[in-house]
Amino acid sequence: MKICRFNDDRLGIIVDGTIRDVTAAQDEIRAAHPYVSYSDAIIAALPEWRGKLEDMATKADPIAIDGVHLHSPIARPGKLMAAPVNYKAHIDEAQADPGIRHIERTMKIREAGIFLKSNTALIGASDTIPIRFPDRRNDHEFEFVIVIGKECSNVSKEDALDVIAGYTLGLDMTVRGPEDRSARKSCDGYAVLGPWFVTADEIADPDDVAFHGSVNGVVKQDANTKDQVLSVRELIEYASQYYTLYPGDIMYTGSPEGVSEVKAGDELHFVCDQIGEFKIGIAK
Repeated sequence: MKICRFNDDRLGIIVDGTIRDVTAAQDEIRAAHPYVSYSDAIIAALPEWRGKLEDMATKADPIAIDGVHLHSPIARPGKLMAAPVNYKAHIDEAQADPGIRHIERTMKIREAGIFLKSNTALIGASDTIPIRFPDRRNDHEFEFVIVIGKECSNVSKEDALDVIAGYTLGLDMTVRGPEDRSARKSCDGYAVLGPWFVTADEIADPDDVAFHGSVNGVVKQDANTKDQVLSVRELIEYASQYYTLYPGDIMYTGSPEGVSEVKAGDELHFVCDQIGEFKIGIAK
């Protein structure tokens, strides 16, 4: 199942390349599960509601995807987590390029630790990425993203896939500089998610997912999650040692090699055959 959010906080299911509006279910779910700051009600209710959502979708009129505004598919994530230096080839390019590294930092993920991005950085595929510091280098980082499906802590890697609701695509936008990662990656609009959320059953092995991202039609990052230093299972195990994970929590799994600077007016295109694709612009 592919789930999106569009227009005025409406909930949709992707069927045959179109959107089916199931917002009535969203309203009922939220009414039954009052909002809390650390959990997304739709993701938490998905195991119970999936059949109902599918039934509603079959009865709804199709809506053209290109005629709507796509928001982040997860409306209320409790936290946005991200894995640094999780592809060996990206570590190599960072070590070779002071513009990426800027200052000396550890290049080992278990020493660097999972970092957090501000929830106010979150935007969807139909939005536009603003550049907060145009006088500094701002880079794209195309990443595979995990969506947590249930409350959990200290999860073993053997059980890790059981706590995942599904997957989406993300841009972990970055301002280069001396500040902590969480500061430089938390500017408004620097956490893109989209185009929609794909439930876990649609991807047999999240540790073998190919994707690529381009800037102005030129492919910059072409990768597969099998090349990550820590696998999807290991990332869940590692993060849950530090944080309790809740439904709707987001994990950016790390940037592959090929990061490059973006400027006002550029267009970024993210493609993953197992999830979907989207184009998003840099604000002029």
